[in-house]
Amino acid sequence: MSCDLFSLATPGVFGLEPYRPGKSIEELQRELGLEEVIKLASNENPLGPSQNVLNVIGSIKDLSRYPDGNGFNLKKKLAEKHSVDIESITLGNGSNDILEMATRVFVTDQHEVIYSKHSFAVYPLVTQAVGAKHVVTPANDWGHDLDAMLNSVNDRTRLMFIANPNNPTGTWVDKNNLRSLLEQIPGHVIVLVDEAYFEYASTEEQYPDCSSWINDFNNLIVTRTFSKAYGLAALRIGYSLSHPDIANLLNRVRQPFNNNSLALVAADVALQDLEHIKNSVKLNQLGMHQLTQAFCNMGLDYISSKGNFVCVNFKQPAIEIYENLLKAGVIVRPISDYGMPNHLRITIGLECENTKFIKGLEKIMVK
Repeated sequence: MSCDLFSLATPGVFGLEPYRPGKSIEELQRELGLEEVIKLASNENPLGPSQNVLNVIGSIKDLSRYPDGNGFNLKKKLAEKHSVDIESITLGNGSNDILEMATRVFVTDQHEVIYSKHSFAVYPLVTQAVGAKHVVTPANDWGHDLDAMLNSVNDRTRLMFIANPNNPTGTWVDKNNLRSLLEQIPGHVIVLVDEAYFEYASTEEQYPDCSSWINDFNNLIVTRTFSKAYGLAALRIGYSLSHPDIANLLNRVRQPFNNNSLALVAADVALQDLEHIKNSVKLNQLGMHQLTQAFCNMGLDYISSKGNFVCVNFKQPAIEIYENLLKAGVIVRPISDYGMPNHLRITIGLECENTKFIKGLEKIMVK
């Protein structure tokens, strides 16, 4: 006996296209038989985790026990860091996990979700999964148009995503304009500010730290991650800060033991290693200058970025350039799925990795 299993799926899930991660080093090595491959595709920290984190992970021996389901020690450290009550924190399996939790808690197929064109691919995924209506506002110079987003709010609006800085464009919203938006948003709209790249952007004077605003706006959720500047992408751990009532609701749909023991301990240690964050941000600034200077030398336009990546515009479909870079052993990220077919997104790597990418691109551009 058989049946059409796709017909059993909910309409939102049936219509989804699965998220497509960047090509892995191992995959490219298998496909092309290359020995030396660098990956500048997934916005990872090229320094990796700090040595202190590696040491503590190596010291954990008892893996037969379930982790602390409440993540108490890490939440306590996060509460101290952000000067909030521990009840304001929700832990996620990466900050992506929080995005899905918030959508499940607050959005149904009778509601609308607002996000900007060219913003993070998970926003439309979680919206469609619950059958809600997508309201995609036009971008302003590749970034969020806050006026357009505010004007799109109606009685059916329940959730608004704002990535700051935005992935994949690297654009950002300053503190005055973002706070002005929050002050005008009606209470029935949850605003989720995604600060995955906070550590890289926080060197900008006018960049907002929205974690300090959660006591001012009870409809605000701020998400952070350990996957980027902290170098813990493989362990999948992130968190949100919000009014305790929102955290209470998020924790009702949070999966039991969604953070493993290695991740909890590693994140705890990583939080305290301020020197590693300082070094990571400094390396990113140097690498950003190295890449953007090379783009200028090649006459290529790029989008000014406050993340650990930069988008370059080839003014023609970029897929062939992407494929030629693969042949040179360099993985970057095509972003046609974001409505940007002429761009490639390049993660800032080590100096030697950036140099390999630049040399490979220079050869391709002169052909």
